[in-house]
Amino acid sequence: MGKGYILAVDQSTSGSKSMIVDSNGKILAKSSKEHRQYYPKPGWVEHDPLEIYENVKLILKDVINKCNIIPSDIDVVAITNQRETVLVWDKNTGIPVYNAIVWQCRRTANICDELKNKGFEDTVKEKTGLMLDPYFSATKVKWILDNVNGAREKAEKGELSLGNIDSWLIWKLTGGKSHATDYTNASRTSMFNIKTLKWDDELLDIFDIPKNMLPEVKCSDDIFGYTEAGELFDISLPISGVIGDSQGALFGQQCFEIGMAKATYGTGSSILMNIGNSYIEPKSGLVTAIAWGIGGKVEYALEGIVHCTGDTIKWVKENLGLFQEFSEIEDMIHAISDNEGVYVVPAFSGLGIPYWDAYARAAIVGMSRGSNKNHVVRAAVESIAYQIRDAVEVIESESSIRLKELRVDGGPTSNKFLMQFQSDILNVNVAKAEIAELSSMGSVYLAGLGAGIWKCKEEIKALQKSSNIYFPAMRDSFREKFYSGWKTAVKRVLTNT
Repeated sequence: MGKGYILAVDQSTSGSKSMIVDSNGKILAKSSKEHRQYYPKPGWVEHDPLEIYENVKLILKDVINKCNIIPSDIDVVAITNQRETVLVWDKNTGIPVYNAIVWQCRRTANICDELKNKGFEDTVKEKTGLMLDPYFSATKVKWILDNVNGAREKAEKGELSLGNIDSWLIWKLTGGKSHATDYTNASRTSMFNIKTLKWDDELLDIFDIPKNMLPEVKCSDDIFGYTEAGELFDISLPISGVIGDSQGALFGQQCFEIGMAKATYGTGSSILMNIGNSYIEPKSGLVTAIAWGIGGKVEYALEGIVHCTGDTIKWVKENLGLFQEFSEIEDMIHAISDNEGVYVVPAFSGLGIPYWDAYARAAIVGMSRGSNKNHVVRAAVESIAYQIRDAVEVIESESSIRLKELRVDGGPTSNKFLMQFQSDILNVNVAKAEIAELSSMGSVYLAGLGAGIWKCKEEIKALQKSSNIYFPAMRDSFREKFYSGWKTAVKRVLTNT
């Protein structure tokens, strides 16, 4: 038995982070390491799973050293991860047959089109709550099996396993003894029926994926296995608190009640609203998600997905070279009074809610001879807020619940202009938690429940930290003028209109 410490890993799109949290919910130490992004063709995005795993081991060891504790002080290991990113590996060798295909990757758009033309979209949506879109995992697995030499034959013989990054980390950390995932990650694959809570044979037939490749599905507060002695530390530690990053942030934001909502600002963004234990049929480009499974029961959420938010700012920095440090952004924005009609539509990998156009491509719209780099930077930041509003409006319409406050997390929330503009464009309060690592904290809370550190959600609520609140201060006429300009700009890049 440990001393009430939880060791958490957040395996995200751009890198991996780890931290140690005590029984009071206090973060004691953190470590992080980025991994390489692979873009073999336009619209294709890949990660090296072996690099990710080695990075995870490195930062888990590093954070314990920083905290000056020993492995036996740890009660449990928690995992939150980038969702939809999927890989296939050989059960015997432990080697992936291909790189992990990232959620952003659009290579399977043609597969989705073929399946839509065969009339499968309604079946997929009815069973999974998801659109038939390259974003989700199943068509990525199908692509690997169809395009990697010998992969399908091995899969048919039961020699291959598939999983999102959580399954990969669990399998590796347990020395291949546990092939498991949680309800939230399973629900993002397009192979899992979120009503029956089982892998669905009809869906597997549609995507032509052998059932023997699939992991066991558990509640987030279950024990997923034990780390192999010598693989990470000399002792074995239980793994619990496994949850997809966006749902992890929903739990970390303590959105435990129906109607509570959060937005995670990362490479892309996910806007989730808790809708309780009753399934709602998704419409208008929304997806219905499993929020989490606890104590053998699941709760649901409505979700709006935005493909490119924080990554837009990274693109402006790295590809356009308009600034050197992210700290420069706010001064550049405040150097001009408004966007002067300039909009960035960051459709680098298509557009998500409410457009769902996989073939749309990015554009900078509305520039005049007087436009300069400040306008482009400002427009890139503003595009994040506009896309969040797009999603919120659909969620409000489908749930019949008026959003009163949006709880936010993720790296871009450190930009005060963005947070104020988000509040202004939504016309609601935006609450930014003092803790940035909300996805990790969600997995930590769930792991703590699984390990008995906390007994119930009420005990977790007592740990709540204060938030910075941004209040709307924009005139209605300006709000609608700017948002109308965004809608016009989006129309310029849509291919399905």
